[in-house]
Amino acid sequence: MHKIKIAVQGVGLIGRRHCEHIAANPDTVLSALIDPMPAARAVAEQYNVPLFSSFDEMIDRHRPDGLIIATPNALHVSHGLAAVAAGIPVLVEKPLADDLASGRSLVEAAEQSGVALLVGHHRRHNPMIQSAKAMVASGRLGEIVAVHGSFWLSKPDDYYDVAWRREPGAGPVLVNLIHDVDLLRYLCGEVVAVQAMVSNRQRGFAVEDTATVLLRFANGALGTVTVSDTIPAPWSWEMTTGENPAYPQSDQSCYVIGGSLGSLSIPRLEFWSHQGERHWWKPMVSERTTLIARDPLRLQISHFAKVIRGDEAALVTGREGLKTLEVIEAIKEAARLGETVHLSV
Repeated sequence: MHKIKIAVQGVGLIGRRHCEHIAANPDTVLSALIDPMPAARAVAEQYNVPLFSSFDEMIDRHRPDGLIIATPNALHVSHGLAAVAAGIPVLVEKPLADDLASGRSLVEAAEQSGVALLVGHHRRHNPMIQSAKAMVASGRLGEIVAVHGSFWLSKPDDYYDVAWRREPGAGPVLVNLIHDVDLLRYLCGEVVAVQAMVSNRQRGFAVEDTATVLLRFANGALGTVTVSDTIPAPWSWEMTTGENPAYPQSDQSCYVIGGSLGSLSIPRLEFWSHQGERHWWKPMVSERTTLIARDPLRLQISHFAKVIRGDEAALVTGREGLKTLEVIEAIKEAARLGETVHLSV
């Protein structure tokens, strides 16, 4: 069986990680890079692959089996549409788009042409999330009542030296909270209503640095999520899971899910419940599930190759990415209006 040839468009931080995992995977080969910036030349030389300044330049000389798009958010749709028009399966980094209307145009184009479109919500591939999903689905927690998620950390000032990160289309709600919203959708079901407040008081940029969000799920559960990239704290996916070794790992939790029969913390996978009668004076017991850690970005590459071959259905389709983006858009709208925003499911 031949190796799947995958090209990467955009050789920034996440693009380079994709290159690493494609090169390390026995079923895939990094076949080309697309990036007009001079710094991309060193990455192309590192992997000994051709470098092109645009998708059109590449497709005239080289046709990959699949393409990963890791360019700035505002370029995802135009780059995705070019790949779809060429009939090339594509994995678009999250967010699918920087606005709902353009994201919908990309999803519809892929569906009409029958080209596989995946969205890089790679955390769904994490074995820990798959275990949590199975535990919720098994009914051990009972009926889901409430969930809370935190993204609290402190980004360094030079993170914002890149201009687009300070402008509309960026900000921690779209860049970071979108991951958490996607996982809460995956674990707890569709979101039907949101309320939100945002602030840019700490950094003063055109985008928020802090937000608080209320969620109502279709099953009746309620959720609270807070996000801030200005707080030195250990309560975030980045700081608790050890998924990315660049972040120091804490032994804290970033999500807690509460049900009528018990509660679950993530990523520690500690399940808390009463033995016998559910009563606040009765002692509780905890059980912890331990798993062998596996890099979800690497698992996502393997999955993408299988989707290209036709061996698996996409775990995170363009339509799924669009639904998560719809919640993010509703959060922004709720914060702007100061009102509850309702979503269709």
